[in-house]
Amino acid sequence: MKITPRVFSGMQPTGSLHLGNYLGAMLQWIKLQDTHECIYCVVDMHAITVWQDPKELRNATRLVTAAYIACGLDPKKTIIFNQSQVHQHAELAWVFNCVARLGWLNRMTQFKEKAGKDRENASVGLYAYPNLMAADILVYRATHVPVGEDQKQHLELTRDIAQKFNNDFRESIIEAGFEDGIFFPLPEPVITGPATRVMSLRDGTKKMSKSDPSDLSRINLLDDADTIARKIQKAKTDPEPLPTEEAGFAGRPEAENLVGIYAALANTDVASVLREFGGGQFSTFKKALAELAVEKLSPISTEMKRLANDPAEIDRILTDGARRAEAIAAPIMDRVKDIVGFIRG
Repeated sequence: MKITPRVFSGMQPTGSLHLGNYLGAMLQWIKLQDTHECIYCVVDMHAITVWQDPKELRNATRLVTAAYIACGLDPKKTIIFNQSQVHQHAELAWVFNCVARLGWLNRMTQFKEKAGKDRENASVGLYAYPNLMAADILVYRATHVPVGEDQKQHLELTRDIAQKFNNDFRESIIEAGFEDGIFFPLPEPVITGPATRVMSLRDGTKKMSKSDPSDLSRINLLDDADTIARKIQKAKTDPEPLPTEEAGFAGRPEAENLVGIYAALANTDVASVLREFGGGQFSTFKKALAELAVEKLSPISTEMKRLANDPAEIDRILTDGARRAEAIAAPIMDRVKDIVGFIRG
């Protein structure tokens, strides 16, 4: 079973997808589908690590799928599905629960952040979340994973799990026909683009997040043109003119964030934006940024709403994607069962 260059990534169906998701992930996903075999998942199993209203979860899963397609993912060339329809994710996650070490999970900073002070009341699923993430990737033997900076630690854990599995079962892997004793690849992170980390419009030191209580902190992909313009006009800045070079961003995170957003939306670099707007006032720059954001995002919002009004079509896309995903995952999971010593009928 030769290792095929393959990309895997996914997003949770919780809250509204926003500009940070689009610039930090979706633009890279869209480019990769033209150069790689890509599998993009709506990770609904990850979503229930904290309680979700069942009706809202179904609606959110469909809405995230609509966002994928509206942003430019093509379900004909890319596999798009929701995680819970492919049972091999859960099966491999259990195997990895038995491979990963408690000490590894104890070092995961995201669990500490999400569980907060009441760690004893957090779900086991939230704690073991990274093992399921590793299974999501490795059940397809994916070689590349587009991730944000905040997910790099989880991908490092995925590599550790893959390495330990290969080491623990080396003899069995060789007996299964893998002469080099390597079954799982060590997936590489793909972190590219001018705006891989988009910050809050209200606080340039915090990442733009759908969990932020202030809706003014983010631009949602479903926001209309007036809302987008209003949020950009209200975005926090400082009294100084825009710097003329990148070194001038020192101590000015909000200015750096807005210029980075403009560069990403315009498909250019920060230096080019500063050549055009450097030395000018924020009022002029914000107007230009609002016009650019509306131009780029309004078609996405319109298409998302159109797709959301046809849930049957979205379900058809997800079911077809799950069928194609399982065609890859099933033989890999069968090999895993053979390697660890399970009896298959």
